[in-house]
Amino acid sequence: MSDDRERRGYDSSRRTAQARRTREEIARAARQLFVDRGWAATTIRDVAARAGVSVPTVYAVYGNKTGLARALADAADLSADIPRMLEELDAPGATPARQLAAMAAYDRRLFERAGDVITLMREAGRTEADLATAYPDGRERGDRTRIRIFSSWPPGVLRQGLDMESAVDIYAAICSIDVFTTLTGERGWEPGRVERWWSGTLVRELLNRARLPDLR
Repeated sequence: MSDDRERRGYDSSRRTAQARRTREEIARAARQLFVDRGWAATTIRDVAARAGVSVPTVYAVYGNKTGLARALADAADLSADIPRMLEELDAPGATPARQLAAMAAYDRRLFERAGDVITLMREAGRTEADLATAYPDGRERGDRTRIRIFSSWPPGVLRQGLDMESAVDIYAAICSIDVFTTLTGERGWEPGRVERWWSGTLVRELLNRARLPDLR
């Protein structure tokens, strides 16, 4: 009896591990194909062939191509380590400058590890109605985090004459996938250099210079 239970437990664990590997292989194949060929030119049959599984398996795991793309987007957020950023933002004694650096570091990790997925979602959203909001929704989530942090600062921390909406807009203009891609892809910058430049630029553009010694 004990042997039967152990065997069933082993079989169940093996099936779970195999299902996870299959899911990962499909996602990896889809990401490669979407990036290489583009969203519109890639079919579920292509993904199945690249992953070495059947077409019904892809549908069973992800539902359809849209579901697969959304799963890739969710994985992109996880890869950038959101909990780490939140911990740094809310750490005792975190100054405005350090909070800006934490957000810039998160964006660097996100774009470095999943910039291709972000570009993919933006491309797919132009032709696929179900994905039209995926990229804007991601940016909006980032804006909400920045509004929460900027709103927690005492009066006078933001640069004089700068309102909340403008501060969020400036952040979004500086720390964007397009800026990251231009600097790393076209200008040869290392991602760490981009992150350091972002951190310094955000401090100069957003914080009250008269109070900088107290805000770092």
